[in-house]
Amino acid sequence: MFGLLNINKPSGITSRTAVDRVARLVRGTKIGHAGTLDPIAEGVLVICLGGATRLVPFLHQVPKRYLATYLLGRTSSTDDIEGDVIPADSDRVPSGVEIRQTVDRFVGEIAQRPPAFSAVKVKGKRAYTLARQGMHVQLEPKLVTIHRIEIVTYCYPRLILDVTCGTGTYLRSLGRDLGTTLAVGAVCPSCDARRSDRFILMRPAT
Repeated sequence: MFGLLNINKPSGITSRTAVDRVARLVRGTKIGHAGTLDPIAEGVLVICLGGATRLVPFLHQVPKRYLATYLLGRTSSTDDIEGDVIPADSDRVPSGVEIRQTVDRFVGEIAQRPPAFSAVKVKGKRAYTLARQGMHVQLEPKLVTIHRIEIVTYCYPRLILDVTCGTGTYLRSLGRDLGTTLAVGAVCPSCDARRSDRFILMRPAT
């Protein structure tokens, strides 16, 4: 078997769960996926079957596109609404101009620290496993590339961004760092994986 599946992963399940469901339908076939979506994220998850798993490293090189929603004025341990959301101390409301100027600072190659609740391995264990055990997890920043950020809409506290980025970029971390720079905090309640600008892997934006 050789094939690529564009799975529309719903919010509420992990990428691993989606892969396992496909694996049960193609028992005995090698299977892998090109990029992980957070449980709260929905949209295209590319699953490779059989010999197509050799294409995974090449698919990782293709830019990814997301429609990410952020709520300003709050923070959480998970950088999204799945953790304990804490209102910010400040009542300051950033202006649209300030949002635009801050967003522009994150375009290009940037150092980004993955969320503590992520699949990054720390001494052989997933970071989210350690974090759920109450251990303090401080991951090292890594270089990621953000090709483009467009502001879709901003009406405090809701900010929606159209983001095209390279592999390894965390949209939760982007929101967290935007909120920190704005001195108001931010969490990510939803994220929609869309289509690449270079290679059609994801459903067309609506």
